[in-house]
Amino acid sequence: MKKSLNLRKQIQLKGIPAAPGIAIGKVHIFGTEEIKPVERNISEKEVSSEIERFREALKRTRKEILAIEKKISVEMGIEHGRIFSAHLLVLEDSVLVQEVVSRLKKKKKNVEFIFAQVIDRYMSVLSEAKDEYLRDRISDITDVGKRILRNLTGREEKKLEDLDEKSIVIAYDLSPSDTAMMHKGRVLGFATDIGGRTSHTAIMAKSLEIPAVVGLESITDVVRNGDEIILDGIHGVVIINPNKRFLEQYQKERKRYEHLEHELVELKLLPSDTLDGKKIIVAGNIELPEDVASVISHGAEGIGLYRTEYFYMNRRDLPSEEEQFNAYKSVVMRIKPNCVIVRTLDLGGDKFLSQLDVPKEMNPFLGWRAIRFCLARPDIFKSHLRAILRASAFGNLKLMYPMISGITEFRQANEVLEQVKKELRKEKIPFNEEIPVGAMIEVPSAAITSDTLAKEADFFSIGTNDLIQYSLAVDRVNEKIAYLYEPAHPAVLNLIKMVIDNGHKNNIPVGLCGEMAGDVSLTMILLGLGLDEFSTSPIAVPEIKKVIRSVNYSVAKRIAKEALTFISGKEVQEFAKEKLRELVPDIAGELID
Repeated sequence: MKKSLNLRKQIQLKGIPAAPGIAIGKVHIFGTEEIKPVERNISEKEVSSEIERFREALKRTRKEILAIEKKISVEMGIEHGRIFSAHLLVLEDSVLVQEVVSRLKKKKKNVEFIFAQVIDRYMSVLSEAKDEYLRDRISDITDVGKRILRNLTGREEKKLEDLDEKSIVIAYDLSPSDTAMMHKGRVLGFATDIGGRTSHTAIMAKSLEIPAVVGLESITDVVRNGDEIILDGIHGVVIINPNKRFLEQYQKERKRYEHLEHELVELKLLPSDTLDGKKIIVAGNIELPEDVASVISHGAEGIGLYRTEYFYMNRRDLPSEEEQFNAYKSVVMRIKPNCVIVRTLDLGGDKFLSQLDVPKEMNPFLGWRAIRFCLARPDIFKSHLRAILRASAFGNLKLMYPMISGITEFRQANEVLEQVKKELRKEKIPFNEEIPVGAMIEVPSAAITSDTLAKEADFFSIGTNDLIQYSLAVDRVNEKIAYLYEPAHPAVLNLIKMVIDNGHKNNIPVGLCGEMAGDVSLTMILLGLGLDEFSTSPIAVPEIKKVIRSVNYSVAKRIAKEALTFISGKEVQEFAKEKLRELVPDIAGELID
């Protein structure tokens, strides 16, 4: 039921910025109405026909999803088509199908009612997951569930591609297939009550370059069709029925943003040099080979983090050595002569594989994960290393180990690597004998002993997501203490400085590949601390490059030195924003709150 609000008043809501950009226009409420099947008793004779009806609905749904997957792969790229592979896995889930069939036989109820109960239980389990990525997979199951229910009940599907005028779409939620079918020319932007940054809907919105704000909680309660709204996908703000002052302000902001975007595109082919000639590398992070296109299109100078574990997920079996080799080789060949840094498997924590039968842990982020898992499962680790080494013969490839806690683990991993090298030599399979091997610094003990590690590693890459969480004792997926997760905390900055200083003292380069690398407000501080490489989401590459090219390295060093004198993360953050406004005002005006 709608809240009794005077909709003629200006209302401002804050959500999660999902895709950058500013849209101003009229509201179109997209009702993805919930299908609630009526409960009906069936006889024993009807059981087999109900099961057959269910199987036919699964077949029809599979055809629909395959058609969408093909359309999206052609229009948006294979990486987005792969999103629907996860939807197909839901259809092929034998546990789910068997649960529906056994419940139907036991309860003697119509199949759509039984299926709705089963799918609700699945979503309930996922909604309690601590990890944002897992919670965001609810939309995938919801999407498939609704398709199956529509095919069981004969309901017509509402489509955003049928939108007949330019609008800002408002919905409780949008499925990936809803988003994929948006007509770019007619959908100015969209906002939803639920959703997060890692949802497939948010990912696709970025690729479509449609401004989006998610997680607004109550926007569907306070808007109606035809309301005028401003949607700010940069800061995650939606203003309903804006006054004249806000309209004029945001019309100017939109023009400035579009001008900045055009300027950033022109940086694509330019190097990441400071004004006084200091050469810095700005690379991209990827999860799948298909992500390489985005790295290239945004002007990244290589790949600073290839997260190989995602190659193992959303599937029922382990990838073979040959499959891995072909994937890594394709990435290396497309990026050369630039470098690809492949991170070995970082499974565990929030990334599990059901086929490995990993036991549930009280503290998975502190448990059996990353290099610990690989050293305990040399069968999986060796196959993985063989594929990486073989790919190294085709271009500029480096490998690094995640979650190294000290020199002992680094040496143990290298022992396995040497065994694999020996096997390949014996088999006369070519690989780069001098392949650089680095350590990810994301555990405080590794940062504190980085002087020792630097004597044996060829390079360091600082993984700030985990380094911050472990240093500040903050669960980064716990919303109750999210305010304590401070990248600019003095303790974090001092650890980063220690790692960079120890790396340089031992003549090895130091990069940073966590979310912090894409935070433009902290770029000058990290630059001034001596960082050699920033590796971030490809979409953030142009902004980071812009900041680096707008400042003298000598000035950045003075800024970093002053930043280390503050006693709180809040003070550092305010100081960083002040310096950004002073030295790169066009970036500061658009990209920080």
